[in-house]
Amino acid sequence: MKKSLLLIPLIIISCKKEANVTEVPGKDSTIVSEMPDSAYKADSIALRKKDSIINNAPATKEVLQKGVMRSEKEGQVIRTADASQLPFTLGEEFTKDGQELVLKLTNYNQPNIKAKILTKEKDFNIRFNQIKLPNGDYDGPFSRDITYETPGKGEVWLIIGKSNMASGNTKGSFTVSVE
Repeated sequence: MKKSLLLIPLIIISCKKEANVTEVPGKDSTIVSEMPDSAYKADSIALRKKDSIINNAPATKEVLQKGVMRSEKEGQVIRTADASQLPFTLGEEFTKDGQELVLKLTNYNQPNIKAKILTKEKDFNIRFNQIKLPNGDYDGPFSRDITYETPGKGEVWLIIGKSNMASGNTKGSFTVSVE
């Protein structure tokens, strides 16, 4: 019994496969996929230099490209991206009440940050609740648009969630554009 428990991690490690990386000739994009080409359109990521788009597909729970990651625990979605990929637009969805998104931008070295939340739902209760600066200070709350001077260089967090001062739906899809 104990020997079989030791074999499980070895089997899992040996079954993992590498992601397929495909460069499209003549286009300025790279596509990363971890599934057969038939499921490619539903679960893929396409990054373009000027206007990157990061989709909220199930495959995005793993490392996608250049450090873009997604994890979820206890109602908090954590997305991590290297600031060298800016500008980009990130798609996300809240499926439960009280969820929040923490967008961590590593290696941020710009003098200010500009971001915007867009949604097609009129009564969606969502905003930038806080920003965490490279020096560890927090500020907020804000509205759906933020332009903020960032003192120093390092990791910047944008924390997005519902506004306790407003009513409306707290579930739905939205995008976050960051420059």
